[in-house]
Amino acid sequence: MGMVHTVGLVLHPQRDSKEAVDTIVGWAGRRGGTVLGLPEEIGRIDCSAIPAGPGALVERADLLVSLGGDGTMLRSMRLVSGQRTPVLGVNLGRLGFLAEIDVKDLPDALTSIDEHRYQVEPRMAISAELPGGETVSAFNDIALVRVPGDGLAAVEVAVHDQPFVRYAGDAVIVATSTGSTAYSYSAGGPIVSPAVEGFLVVPAAAHSTFNRAVMLSADEEVTLRLLPTCGTLAVEVDGGVAAQVHPGDCVRVTAARGAASVVRLGDSTFYERARRKLRVSGSAEAD
Repeated sequence: MGMVHTVGLVLHPQRDSKEAVDTIVGWAGRRGGTVLGLPEEIGRIDCSAIPAGPGALVERADLLVSLGGDGTMLRSMRLVSGQRTPVLGVNLGRLGFLAEIDVKDLPDALTSIDEHRYQVEPRMAISAELPGGETVSAFNDIALVRVPGDGLAAVEVAVHDQPFVRYAGDAVIVATSTGSTAYSYSAGGPIVSPAVEGFLVVPAAAHSTFNRAVMLSADEEVTLRLLPTCGTLAVEVDGGVAAQVHPGDCVRVTAARGAASVVRLGDSTFYERARRKLRVSGSAEAD
């Protein structure tokens, strides 16, 4: 066996992953390898993967395989954040930006990784320090989102404690380059190559005069201060609600370079995936 002695699994909570899991277990078994999975996930299906908690899964796995879509991939990346374990995304549904292969491609992909025939694409994360001292991390975005019926998201944006702009709208989104094709994109933000080490601050449905996105360096710190006119806001981390914040609260956001490593096998590029998923048509022709 080559570099992959132990494979860790992260499964989508609803989609049928048994075919993919059986393929991985069979591939590892023929090479004398081990397959680990989170107990609550592999307990839903009949397989011989060995239960392991999150810490043991990351510590023991040479490769983490995410079976699902972009949401499962983001969860896998948060699981290995700060570790060297590469993550392979396997698509079980619609085309995603982060998943690299389909189930049918698993045996060849695992063999290529085992034989060191792959590339690693580092992905930056962002971390937010919340008012209560809790820190949350995301690979797509952290957003301050208005609670229906409770006022707009009225937020001052400061860079290195220097006030820059005030937004008022439905949300203020801080997005990584990876997350530029997610919530940020739907709010009118630009598409950013995942190779760019920086993050975006984007207002959603802005009511303020200045409604443009701001691109920051990964070395800069942004502070989001809720203004007195602000309503209670939900703090969404990669799409899930993590907390609520209130007028007068501050949320500090910083970047973490190379927080996770995504496996790329050279079959498609970010721009090809973006064209398909975002349905980008050809540019207008000049007369």
